[in-house]
Amino acid sequence: MTSRRDFLSKTILGSAAVAVGGSAMAMPASSYRRIIGANDRLNVAVAGLGRRVGAYYEPIAKKEANVRLLYLCDVMKSQRERALENFSKHINYKPDLENDIRKVLDDKNVDVLINATPDHWHTPGAVMAMKAGKDVYVEKPCSHDMNENEILVAAAKKYNKVVQMGNQQRSSAHTIKIINDIHNGVIGTPYKAVAFYINSRGEVPVQKAAPVPDGLDWELWQGPAIRRDYTHNTWDYNWHWYGWNYGTAEAGNNGTHELDVARWALGVDFPLYAEVEGAKRHFLQDGWEMYDTMLASFKFKDNKVIQWDGKSRNGYNTYGADRGTIIYGSEGAVFVDRNKYKLTDRTGKVVEDFDSNNNEAGTALGGGGDMTTGHMINFFNTIRGKEKLNAPIDDASISMAMVHYTNIAYRIGKGFAIDDKSGRIYDREAMQLWSRTYASGWELKL
Repeated sequence: MTSRRDFLSKTILGSAAVAVGGSAMAMPASSYRRIIGANDRLNVAVAGLGRRVGAYYEPIAKKEANVRLLYLCDVMKSQRERALENFSKHINYKPDLENDIRKVLDDKNVDVLINATPDHWHTPGAVMAMKAGKDVYVEKPCSHDMNENEILVAAAKKYNKVVQMGNQQRSSAHTIKIINDIHNGVIGTPYKAVAFYINSRGEVPVQKAAPVPDGLDWELWQGPAIRRDYTHNTWDYNWHWYGWNYGTAEAGNNGTHELDVARWALGVDFPLYAEVEGAKRHFLQDGWEMYDTMLASFKFKDNKVIQWDGKSRNGYNTYGADRGTIIYGSEGAVFVDRNKYKLTDRTGKVVEDFDSNNNEAGTALGGGGDMTTGHMINFFNTIRGKEKLNAPIDDASISMAMVHYTNIAYRIGKGFAIDDKSGRIYDREAMQLWSRTYASGWELKL
C-alpha cells in the first residue's frame, strides 16, 4: 500500500523534477518538503495525554494549523478517554485511541508526532518517530541525559526531520523583540542572567507498594526505563520526584525554560564550568527524592554568567514573579517572563514596561496558551517550508545540556569544567552520569 504522504511526495516531487529538467533523486528531502507547500494537511498523533494535553487543543483545532488529529495515545485508558472527550469540544471528528506508541508510529499516514510522554520517553519516542518517517514536536526536557541529547540531534540530521522542543517562549513575540534589542545593545554588553522558578509545591507521598491501577499498561509506561515494581501514584505526576529512573528534577521540569531564555539573551553556547548548591529543604521525611532548592551557576567565555535559582517548595516572591529571567548589561537591565518585559537603564530607571496580555500559564500544572500555540504553528509551518524553527533541536539541546550539568553536579556533589565547543565534561566521575542504562531491548539505536 502506498501512503498518502508517500504519494503526495512522489507526485509533487516528480512534477517539480520535470519542470526544472532535473532528476528527482538529486533533490534533498528538505527541498521537497518545501515543494509540498502550505496546502498539504499534516496528520498528527499525540502521545502522552496527561496534564500537558490541554495545551494542544487550540493549535490542533485552529484552521490555519491545517492539521488533522489521527491518534490520541496513552498507556492509561482513562487518560485516552478523557482526552477524546475534551478534544471533541474543539474538533468535529473523532481520532483513534491507542495504547501503544509503536502502533501509532507504524501507521504511514501519520506525519507528525507530538511527544508529551514522561521524561524518560522523550528521546526514545522521538527517535522511534524519526526512524518511522515522522517529524517531531518533543516537549521539554527533550532528553533524559547528555547521551540522549547527542543522539536526538544526530537522529534529526540522519533522518532529515524537523524537530522542535517545547521551549515555547522562543515563539513569544515580546520575548523575541526584547532579546533582539539586547543583542542590538539596548543594555550595553550583557554579562549576567539570573533565571528563576518559584513554587510552593506540597508534600509528596512516600512510595509504597501498590497494585497497578486499572487501565494502566505499567510495562509500556516504563518503556526504556529499568524495571521495578509499581508504587502508589508513580504513573501520575509524582514520577518527577521519584528518583532518576524517570525524571530530570525541577531543572528539567521547569528550569529548562528560563535557562534557555538566559542563554539566548547572552548569546552563549556551552559553558566552561558548572557548579551547584542544592538540597532537599522541605518535608524532609516525604517521598521527594531529589533537591527541591537549587542555585546553579554557569561560567562562560567573555566573563559571562548564568544562574538558575529554583525554589520548588518555598513560594517567597524573591524577584516579583514566580518565574522569569533577569539580564544584566553594562548599561542597564531587562526582566522578561512569559507575559511581559521591563527595561531599565543603569540607574534602575524604567525605560520601557511592556505587557503582552497573553494567556500562557506560569507555574500552573499543564500550562498552555498563546506561546504554545504559536510555537506549534511555527513547527507545522516549518515542516511545510514556510518558516524556520524558533527552537531547532540542535540549539535547544545546548540549553538542555545546562539542565543535565545541574543534575550531574548535584548528584556527584561538586562542580566541573566543560569543553565549551563539544559540551563534554572534564571529570571522570561526572562522565559516569553522561548516559543511563536502558531496559533490555530498549537501547537507543539510530
